[in-house]
Amino acid sequence: MQDMGEALQLALALVLSGDPDLLEIVGLSLQVSLTATAVALLLGLPIGALLAITRFRGRDAVLVVVNALMGLPPVVVGLLVYLHLSRAGPLGFLGLLYTPTAMVIAQTILITPIVTALSRQVLEDLHAEYDEQFRSLCLSRIETIRALLWDGRYALLTVALAGFGRAVAEVGAVIVVGGNIDHLTRVMTTAIALETAKGDLALALGLGLILMAIALGVNAMVQAVRLTATRAAHA
Repeated sequence: MQDMGEALQLALALVLSGDPDLLEIVGLSLQVSLTATAVALLLGLPIGALLAITRFRGRDAVLVVVNALMGLPPVVVGLLVYLHLSRAGPLGFLGLLYTPTAMVIAQTILITPIVTALSRQVLEDLHAEYDEQFRSLCLSRIETIRALLWDGRYALLTVALAGFGRAVAEVGAVIVVGGNIDHLTRVMTTAIALETAKGDLALALGLGLILMAIALGVNAMVQAVRLTATRAAHA
């Protein structure tokens, strides 16, 4: 095992030199997390919008469930996906276990409730503000949802960034369904866990630095979007 100073120097060298193995891991991480975020947005935004503008019996119970699902334990999600995709499971014939697709499925299940709950709150606040105007214009439900999604685009972008940040930092579910296979399903979080266990701190620290840079970048973009939204509101 390397000492901390030597490991940090090697980590910086790996990052600055563009080590192929490191770039491959980072690339797969971004591919999986961005795909999962896109799918979660396609699922979560319409559901959040419907919950924001409709009133029905049992709505409060549905909101409680959606909010509770935001705290789904990743390893439990990984286990459930594993059971469905394993050879003995109902979807085993697809052969998706231990593939990037399985990792996308697990991350999508984890972040869709986050997108749904956060977008529902954003759009419900907007709907309360514009409800009378929508009624006067006799807008249909689909037209109302389109108007809300457009008007709330800045806030919804922060929702998307929050979902991506959650996805890219996830380890429990992806290691269960992906298996952390080198050159196939190894992503940043699982590689950090493996390399740390092996004592290869240089690669683990290099990936950790990149993961921290991504986290800081996501938070910076969230702040920038909020400032843009604030300026647009006062323009």
